[in-house]
Amino acid sequence: MRKILVLFAHPKFEHSDANQALVDAISDLENVQVRDLYELYPDFNINIQAEQETLFEHEVIIWQHPFYWYSCPPLLKQWMDLVLEYGWAYGTGGIFLKNKYVFNAFTTGGSKEVYSSTGRNRYTVEEYLRPFEQTAYLCHMRYLPPFHLSGTHSITADKLREKGREYRELVLSLRDAAEITTPYLQKA
Repeated sequence: MRKILVLFAHPKFEHSDANQALVDAISDLENVQVRDLYELYPDFNINIQAEQETLFEHEVIIWQHPFYWYSCPPLLKQWMDLVLEYGWAYGTGGIFLKNKYVFNAFTTGGSKEVYSSTGRNRYTVEEYLRPFEQTAYLCHMRYLPPFHLSGTHSITADKLREKGREYRELVLSLRDAAEITTPYLQKA
C-alpha cells in the first residue's frame, strides 16, 4: 500500500464547495495525508526541512488546488520554489524525489470547453500545466495526467458528489495498485 501526500493549497477554502467535496472524499483514507498549506503556513514561512521529510516518506504526491490565473495559488508556488531545492530535489545530489509519482488535482470555475484552442482561454488545461510537468521531470518524478473538476461555478450537487467519488477511486487505485502502469485518464 503506497503512502499518498496531498499538498492542498486554497487561500479561500471556506468558500469552495468543490474543493471541500474533493478533500472530504479522501480525508478518511488510510495512508493518505492531506496537508493544508494555507492552514500550516498562513504567514508563508514554510518549514523546508519538515516538508522535505514529509515528501520523502510518500510515494505519490498530489498538488491539489484551484486554478488561479492559469496556475496555482501563490503559497503552492512558494512551496515549490523553496522545498524543491537544488541538490535535494534536482541537480547534483538531487535524488530524493526520484521515481515518485505526482500530478495535479485542480478545479476550474470554467467548463472544459473554455479550456481549448477554440475556447475563451485559448489553451487546454494540460498546456497550462506544462510548468508542473516540467518541474516533475526536472525532479526525476513520474508526472501523471491531472484530475480536473471543471465548471465549479455552476456544478450541481449530484455532479459534485460524482466527481468526489471519482477522485476517491483514483486515490485508492494509486494507493492500492500493485503497479502503476496505466495513468488515470480524466473522464469527459
